[in-house]
Amino acid sequence: MYRKTKLLLVVLATSFLISSSALFATSGQFNLKDIGSFHIGGRQATLSGLPVKEVIYTKGGSPMKADPNGDFEVEQMYVQYFIPADQKSKHPLLMWHGGGLTGVTWETKPDGNPGWMQYFLRAGHPVFISDAVERGRASWARFPEIFPGEPAFRTKEEAWYLFRIGPKGSYNTDPQKRSSYKGTQFPIPAFDQFCKQVVPRWYTNNQSTQAAYNILVQKVGPCVVMTHSQGGNFGFFAAIKAPDKIKAIIAIEPSGAPKPGNELDKLKNIPVLIVWGDYLDKADLWYPWRKKIVANVEAFAKDLRARGGKVEWIELPKMGIRGNEHMLMMDKNSDQIAKIVQDWMAKNGLMGF
Repeated sequence: MYRKTKLLLVVLATSFLISSSALFATSGQFNLKDIGSFHIGGRQATLSGLPVKEVIYTKGGSPMKADPNGDFEVEQMYVQYFIPADQKSKHPLLMWHGGGLTGVTWETKPDGNPGWMQYFLRAGHPVFISDAVERGRASWARFPEIFPGEPAFRTKEEAWYLFRIGPKGSYNTDPQKRSSYKGTQFPIPAFDQFCKQVVPRWYTNNQSTQAAYNILVQKVGPCVVMTHSQGGNFGFFAAIKAPDKIKAIIAIEPSGAPKPGNELDKLKNIPVLIVWGDYLDKADLWYPWRKKIVANVEAFAKDLRARGGKVEWIELPKMGIRGNEHMLMMDKNSDQIAKIVQDWMAKNGLMGF
């Protein structure tokens, strides 16, 4: 009996090692010195005068009193960090997501392949990935009692067009009837899987989100901030608030930037990389990218350069890299783009722990 049990354990262990090896053959291996998470920022909010209800929380359970009155922690941010055993960068890399999304943006891609979190960990960066106020594990708060507005939910159709995956009229409820831009690098069969990570957002919480990001920068200390889309504005303003702490800004398709003005003098000594994908000149169903978003960020970059700032502006098609839309870190060639970012960091003296 003992021999049979021992043999079974050996078989199970061998099976686990084989399956683990198959997994790591796909995603690669790296050693971590530490891994953890924390919530940061936020405040206490107190509610009173709301009606008390009787509810059943679990099927088959007994009715319980649900009293929404009392003290709550709200407007906090969730952060998870990974510290490589063989650190090669001088500073941690803070990865900030875009609107209607969470830190999952940077993790395993919708098609199952490794994302930028894994890429930059292997490159030797301590990585801090956040779920901003109101998103993911940061949690919601009641509205309108605490959040002043209702949540906005992004449809799959809006994501398809706004993120420049296909031209006007190309989205269809039936995945088999959708048509993307020719040569797109987005893994189209994984689009529905990508939309599973889309979460509600509030248009009224920018101030509390910025406050949480500012506190995060102070907690982590000297760092490099990598942003995507809506996160771009938060990154630029965090650097204006703490130019001594943020050593570089990597803005992937930022949807906004500070207006030209004297406060940009605080960014003069911070190298900035701004990266854009393809199809920017195609005015899609939802928004003309080149005329609106890119033009505003371009005005910011021009003013910062005039003040002595160091801004590198990359439009991937001009480098011969075509087919990338808004979600560059999820594209089939995402490692190629990550290498461009990594090389830029090395060139700006950010490597060498």
